[in-house]
Amino acid sequence: MGELSHFKPVAEAISLLLFPHAEVVLHDLKTGRVEAIFNNFSKRSVGDESLLDEMDQLSVIHDVFPPYFKTNWNGKKMKSVTAILRNQNGKAIGLLCINLDISKWEEMHHFILDLIKPTTDMPDFLFKNDWREKINSYVSSYLKQHALRSESLDKVEKKKLLLALYQEGAFDTKNAASYVAEVLQISRATVYKYLKEIHT
Repeated sequence: MGELSHFKPVAEAISLLLFPHAEVVLHDLKTGRVEAIFNNFSKRSVGDESLLDEMDQLSVIHDVFPPYFKTNWNGKKMKSVTAILRNQNGKAIGLLCINLDISKWEEMHHFILDLIKPTTDMPDFLFKNDWREKINSYVSSYLKQHALRSESLDKVEKKKLLLALYQEGAFDTKNAASYVAEVLQISRATVYKYLKEIHT
């Protein structure tokens, strides 16, 4: 059995965990050929030349190459990482390469960007009197401006937000207090209480 034999279960385990999205390859630096390949989607075979350059320098460089991008035979992009495998004497004897097919995530990324990208501005004539939308928009802008999250606002921060809404005229509408209470996850009575405290 070769020196890389005890690394094969590790390589296979990684491929099983990430199946079907990752290919795991073991390269034998002594022979310069592929020692093992799991979940093969790069159309290589055991025994193929590894086509590695300057292998004699591997003993003196870092054990892990940071993630890098490769292009598969079918044009799909892969994100890869490579670890140097060493024997008990610290000599580099092989490479463990994990190739992750990220093409599906790229497609999903583009789909989400297209989905959330507005095609046009919201028609004013349709939502001119939508006070809920106006409150939502103001609260969202306020939270972003102050680097806050609605679910983590404390009492003081909620009072400040209520004051800002009040100054914007948000409570001129009859049912606005109830809606703001829902948005801030407090009772309507608490909204009135905070507003009263603000003005005293």
